[in-house]
Amino acid sequence: MDVLSEVLSGCRADSATTGRFILHAPWSLESTGLQGAMFRIAQGAPYWIQPEGMPPVRVPAGDLVVLPRGGRHTISSEPGLVPVPFADVLAAHGMRERGEKPLVFTHGEGGTPTELFTTIVDYGPVGQNTVLRFLPGLIHLREDDVNLASCLAPTMRLFIEESLNRQPGWKLSAARMGDLLMVHVLRAYLLRHRDTEPNWLRGLADPKIAQAIMLMHRWPEKPWTLPWLADEVCMSRSRFSARFRELVGVSPISYLTARRMERAAERLRLGSVRLADVAELVGYGSEKIFARAFRRWAGVPPGEYGRRAG
Repeated sequence: MDVLSEVLSGCRADSATTGRFILHAPWSLESTGLQGAMFRIAQGAPYWIQPEGMPPVRVPAGDLVVLPRGGRHTISSEPGLVPVPFADVLAAHGMRERGEKPLVFTHGEGGTPTELFTTIVDYGPVGQNTVLRFLPGLIHLREDDVNLASCLAPTMRLFIEESLNRQPGWKLSAARMGDLLMVHVLRAYLLRHRDTEPNWLRGLADPKIAQAIMLMHRWPEKPWTLPWLADEVCMSRSRFSARFRELVGVSPISYLTARRMERAAERLRLGSVRLADVAELVGYGSEKIFARAFRRWAGVPPGEYGRRAG
């Protein structure tokens, strides 16, 4: 049962932005956060990363870190330095954070260098992506945890080089390599780590909860109920509900609703479509009920969401 493939099958990158920075100590950069999953791997001197609300984490060369939701964070040669806004550094080099060109620059005071490779993969609105929404705030894969030297690191560097060279078709190639990188990262994380915080990756480590997640991703349009899902995985309703919430962090029906709305949003972003068809696609027999559920999830009605996405 390849649940990870089921979950990730609907999570495809829209675009990718890459960068290669040579940073000479002492240095500290603050990012206000970007939409999308942010991957980072370095050569040379180690550095520190501190996502908002978390303690700083030391990242040696060769380790891969991922901010699944691209949140506000600081990176630095050592903790405690006064950070410079990342956007200001880019502006000084004539670049924009979400421009099409790769971000390449040198920054710092001339001390020991850290060469930092960065990739930002855009999967659409982060708060409306079931995969990203229920992931840990920071994923840290150490070089000696998994065989980064033969798998993740080369994929990451190939990703960077592909965008820097900008050969014909590089945009699509970069987006698809972003998808591949996400699969490798989550597979490695799932095999090597045991989270204590609830998220869907933790749920995948439990065979019965993983089966329920797979069912909701494969057939979100089915009229699933709590008793039906519990019966499918051979658990009592109370035990299934409690176990799912303990591992994933939300109730099974809340997770199902998020998956349905994400699938509806994917269809709406493709262009003109009848609201009734979208409602049916995700298991709603009533347009009005679907529209109310979608508005609660997205903050705007389905029609307006589609127009904005177009």
